[in-house]
Amino acid sequence: MTKYRLVSRLLGMSQFLTHLVFIFSLTLVSCASNQTFDPNSAEGLYKSAEEFEKAERYDEAITKYGEVRHRFPYSKISVDAELKSADLHYKREAFAEAQQAYLNFKDFHPKHPSVDYVTFQLAMSYYSQLPETVDRDLSLAEKSITYFDEVLSSYPNSKHTKEAREKKEETRKKLAAKEDYIGNFYFVRQKFESALYRYEDLIENYPGLGLDEKALFRASICAYKSGQIDKGSKHFQKLKERFPNSRFLSEVQSAVGSNEKR
Repeated sequence: MTKYRLVSRLLGMSQFLTHLVFIFSLTLVSCASNQTFDPNSAEGLYKSAEEFEKAERYDEAITKYGEVRHRFPYSKISVDAELKSADLHYKREAFAEAQQAYLNFKDFHPKHPSVDYVTFQLAMSYYSQLPETVDRDLSLAEKSITYFDEVLSSYPNSKHTKEAREKKEETRKKLAAKEDYIGNFYFVRQKFESALYRYEDLIENYPGLGLDEKALFRASICAYKSGQIDKGSKHFQKLKERFPNSRFLSEVQSAVGSNEKR
């Protein structure tokens, strides 16, 4: 046998073995992916739903988890399926559906071991629906804060408290920025009474978020400009006490004359 033919044979054997391994691996994958589950049992339906979930076929997974709940409502696994459905709504960013699913779960299973997680996810479902910019509707922000607060007060040892506190602070900053935005809208149009209401809300309800100095400055101006001298003086005094080096002090004095030069 020539050296050429020997090499050729060896190459052929190598390709054959490679092909055989490939076919064997495909067979294993096929067997694993074609598992069948008993559709007449809660466990079988649940496992079927899990397979759809692993394949990221979330709509089908939600349908299967729903079947578990409707066909086996008194099974313990039915409660697990209900929570899985809520999680899948959240995972596929259907936050309004997730919000309702978590709320229902919380109402029907208030003593569930994962109720702290459910409460946190409920808060996150509201939070995730908030717009990126403050010039749009932020009405869901208060709802998210309500449930973040519940996590912090009712489940202080939960592993979700740290993130709940951070997300609550972010939400409050959005609400504060919204008030500042509306206050500025009225201020530049010289609607001083309307602007004053917004700046006072900032001062009272959103302190310590980086807007206090500006809010006190503009509240002073708005009060003076709308003829509320005592209120203007009160806000100006607070500005001087809290921010003695503020660049806004001279601006208030310039705007209102000599009323506050002492």
